[in-house]
Amino acid sequence: MTTQDSGKVALVTGASRGIGYGIAEALVARGDRVVITGRNEEALKEAVERLGADRAVGVAGKAHDEAHQAVAVERAMEAFGRVDYLVNNAGTNPVFGPIAELDLAVARKVFETNVISALGFAQQTWKAWQKENGGAIVNIASVAGLGASPFVGAYGISKAAMVNLTLQLAHELAPGVRVNAIAPAVVKTKFAAALYEGREEEAVASYPLGRLGVPEDIGGAAAFLLSDAAGWVTGQTLVVDGGLFLNAGV
Repeated sequence: MTTQDSGKVALVTGASRGIGYGIAEALVARGDRVVITGRNEEALKEAVERLGADRAVGVAGKAHDEAHQAVAVERAMEAFGRVDYLVNNAGTNPVFGPIAELDLAVARKVFETNVISALGFAQQTWKAWQKENGGAIVNIASVAGLGASPFVGAYGISKAAMVNLTLQLAHELAPGVRVNAIAPAVVKTKFAAALYEGREEEAVASYPLGRLGVPEDIGGAAAFLLSDAAGWVTGQTLVVDGGLFLNAGV
């Protein structure tokens, strides 16, 4: 990656692959160290190897598990002595279909993983480092949270909650901690495969920039928001959508 060392440390949840890994990769490339989380220990080990064992640490567990949240932050403090940045990327979308027929147990699972876990990680990093030393948080929302999202309604509602969580945290944690969100459209990951696999040409037709997103697109946006270049930006949701919303007009 790079021999440069920024002296900063980031905790990135759900980062063994996909968007989370793309963000971790961008941060390591600029000289940050990272602690990454994910459910699969083997996948985490592979991600750490790719990022560099001197730059990355993996902590396996389920995002909504409070004990896992605490252990991940503790591991960051033990390994690197600080946790300047938090990226709440871990998420789930286990169901497709109308919310009128949604199993409420599934809805609870979506909120536990996508929203409550983000709040939990924010509380943990605040107590461990950011309250006294400052820092920044990026929450990964979605364009699904900015409008109606047929067939992924529970996911969309949870991502709308992430946008509001961003506002609440930005207000409460200022001036020391900046908090922003990123709302991607469809990014080519295993997580989003059901939205484009076998019909990518059709899916791409809705995007003025002529392609779906890739993890590097979100990595670059997150790296900006977690930098001094964004030092006067807080409480914002940056839409990274290849121009998709340009088609929302009449």
